Amino acid sequence: MKFGVHTSIAGGIDQAVVRAAKLDCGTFQIFSTNPRGWKAKEISDKEAQSFKDALAKYNLETVVVHTPYLINLASPKEHIYKKSIIALIAGIKRADQIGAKYMVLHPGSHTGAGIEQGIENIAKGLLEVIAKSKPAVNILLENVAGAGTAIGRNIEELERIIKQTNNHNNLGICYDTCHGFAAGYDIRQKEEVDRLLEEIDCRIGLDRLGVIHANDSIGDLGSNKDRHHHIGEGQIGLAGFRNLVNHPKLKDKAFILETPVDEQKNDQDNLATIKSLVE
Repeated sequence: MKFGVHTSIAGGIDQAVVRAAKLDCGTFQIFSTNPRGWKAKEISDKEAQSFKDALAKYNLETVVVHTPYLINLASPKEHIYKKSIIALIAGIKRADQIGAKYMVLHPGSHTGAGIEQGIENIAKGLLEVIAKSKPAVNILLENVAGAGTAIGRNIEELERIIKQTNNHNNLGICYDTCHGFAAGYDIRQKEEVDRLLEEIDCRIGLDRLGVIHANDSIGDLGSNKDRHHHIGEGQIGLAGFRNLVNHPKLKDKAFILETPVDEQKNDQDNLATIKSLVE
């Protein structure tokens, strides 16, 4: 089991590795470009090599790249869909340049076109992207909190997307604990964690679960509110995370924290908390 956080690439992409190492991370996540823009600066061969050299120096392997938020393969608007295809292909190129293992992608929002159309668009887009980029990185669809027209509020919706790609080998899922709790998945009881993992295994396969975003939730169970909180300080609480980190089926998974950094706690504090729960 590996624990890590989202680290900044400020000062050079290799500096994300240094920051992760200073926090004693076993894995880490980055944005390879501006997460709120369409334009992306290319990574030079020199920068990519510096990143890989830093990985070797600090003995880090499992790199996770999160895609920009603007990407929306579910969009019924042709120009948004096409821009999303282009951005995702470029993102895969960057991820493969630095040897990332996983790329996390929010499935998208159908914006009123209906979930069937949205899922069809996502699956079609993923197949086009994979065919054009031939990625080494595994693309992980992240579950969402369930607000509005966002797709991926439950395991079934993620399953439907993957099935429409004929269960492509490059696809898997990232499970976000805050999003799942907000969508109605209660991990505070061990039996519910067992049930969740059984559903993932039956519908998608636990081998396709690459990353767990470990975030507590400010919002209540089923609130559909995507508001992350410090580990143990939110509605999930320490018991829920203790259930996860000690579950035998998750012992080989990468846990990435996307918790706040504020006057209350920082990344180091949250990492220490979740690591202390391992029995």
